[in-house]
Amino acid sequence: MSKQTVIPFGPQHPVLPEPLHLDLVVEDETVIEAVPQIGFVHRGLEKLTETKDYNQFVYIAERICGICAFGHSMGYAETVERLMGVELPKRAEYLRVILHELSRVHSHILWMGLAADAFGFESLFMHCWRLRERVLDCFEMMTGGRVIFSSVVVGGMVRDQSASTLEHLLSTLEGIKDEYAQLCNSFLKDKSVRNRLVGVGTISHEDAVKYGMVGPFARGSAVNNDIRCLGNGGYRYLSDFQAITSTDGDCFARVEVRAKEVLQSIDIIEEMVKGIPEGDVAVPVKGMPAAGAMACNAVEQPRGECYYFAQGNGTKYLERMRMRTPTSMNLAGMATALAGCDIADVNMIVLTIDPCISCTER
Repeated sequence: MSKQTVIPFGPQHPVLPEPLHLDLVVEDETVIEAVPQIGFVHRGLEKLTETKDYNQFVYIAERICGICAFGHSMGYAETVERLMGVELPKRAEYLRVILHELSRVHSHILWMGLAADAFGFESLFMHCWRLRERVLDCFEMMTGGRVIFSSVVVGGMVRDQSASTLEHLLSTLEGIKDEYAQLCNSFLKDKSVRNRLVGVGTISHEDAVKYGMVGPFARGSAVNNDIRCLGNGGYRYLSDFQAITSTDGDCFARVEVRAKEVLQSIDIIEEMVKGIPEGDVAVPVKGMPAAGAMACNAVEQPRGECYYFAQGNGTKYLERMRMRTPTSMNLAGMATALAGCDIADVNMIVLTIDPCISCTER
């Protein structure tokens, strides 16, 4: 009779991009159970609502996660705008969608590089990150930053974008497409890559719904819960949006969803740039959030649905600010995907879920 052993995995491990600790209950080479533990990067960001006013907190929200920085600042600002009844200029809504989808392109290409590293394809990892640099160059051109942008304020955007800047953005993304097609060919058609991904870490559609999974992790199991389908904010101006899903629920399905979402995001950016209206990019916001007033908002971050809640107390400081991030919803699904896998596949399964522990703990 085989003996079960508990193996600690993380929080410091060469393949983990985040400080996640797993207790793996192993029998021979098979993982029987995975127990995740978090709590290594708690920063108390929500507590800062007591010392930073609702405008200053935009820059705190942006620092929840470097990869999802723009999405967090946008999600927070939209929540406060709902709280205070602020109506955004149409051009600002378009610009927010453009930068948010550019963030998705950046996040997915970065993740694809990490996934390649997880299954041992180092040259593919470097190729992904080389392409990612061109996306970061676009961010630097538009906002002055490559990770933290400080481009959102309650009421709109900090700065406008000229027609020449937007045209250069389209030109850069068009130039990326051919090289990105080569990446997709390696991820989706290479036999050695498929051998490492197909049939590994499978989550059924029923389990994905049961555990409340979100983002590409859920859409790889045919759960269509993309918040962009609701048409919030500037997304209501899209002519047609269909969420990308896959039915297999394994590591390959999750790679496929993210790979195709990059091309979809580029198409969204092109549509928004070509249709962007003239006008202001911000409106003045005066007054304070009313005492007892509450508002919530949901944004489809690269990793999935992120939920925001704000409550006012009649001063410039919020009474409460709460974020529920995608990884906190996906931890149960991650533990389920790991149960029954080979121990050699643990790192790859964790990477295909794309956990962000700094987002989760705040």
